Amino acid sequence: MANVTRYDPFNELVEDLFKGFFVRPVYEGRGAEPRVKIEVSENEGGYVVHAELPGVRKEDIDISIDGAQVTLATEFRREKEVGENERVLHSERAYGKLARSFELPQELDETKAEAKFRDGVLELKLPKKGAALRKQIAVQ
Repeated sequence: MANVTRYDPFNELVEDLFKGFFVRPVYEGRGAEPRVKIEVSENEGGYVVHAELPGVRKEDIDISIDGAQVTLATEFRREKEVGENERVLHSERAYGKLARSFELPQELDETKAEAKFRDGVLELKLPKKGAALRKQIAVQ
């Protein structure tokens, strides 16, 4: 008697899709844009933001504050030009413009904000805007 097996094309597709998935490294696609990685911490007086910006010059960083929203913008540049007798075989380095906006829980005092850039890391000290003093109104 012959063995009968059921044909399941979906099972073959799934097997091919995940075959070696956990063995091969996963790379971002060629068109993937770099992303500014940030870390935000809060203290009683304000917020401290650390943003990774490797390969960026401090002159190319723009920071803007609007209420509680912070925007970081920068431009990555390719420093080395390809020579006449040279060709690039593989490059994972990105270049172009990049921006990242995020909103904090409380409005910021932009006049007292500070920024430092060292070793590819931008540090922002963003003080909270003082709450308006409560005014008592006398009933007449």
